[in-house]
Amino acid sequence: QVQLQESGPGLVKPSQTLSLTCTVSGRSITARNYYWSWIRQPPGKGLEWIGDIGYSGSSDLSPSLKSRASIASDTSKNQFTLQLSSVTPEDTADYYCATDHDEGTWWGQGTRVTVSS
Repeated sequence: QVQLQESGPGLVKPSQTLSLTCTVSGRSITARNYYWSWIRQPPGKGLEWIGDIGYSGSSDLSPSLKSRASIASDTSKNQFTLQLSSVTPEDTADYYCATDHDEGTWWGQGTRVTVSS
């Protein structure tokens, strides 16, 4: 059983950087063929894939967010992180970390981030 838990500030001011951490338990983030994703859902809208980081440490980002987003991993803590710079109110959303593997699909419970002054 894999468990994921998002953490980070619930309120970020416009133009600042949003930083979230996903803590993983039950599986090493370096386990072969695991990819660890960030996904968001703005209020009243659908899910949007932000990007992922693979077990080898390489990341892939949505073209629409690539200029502002970065995903990194901390293997010593079994965590991966999301940073999104220059945020605007349009970045207000529920942010989820998740993983999809042959062994199963697991999501964190999500965390609401509001961008407001």
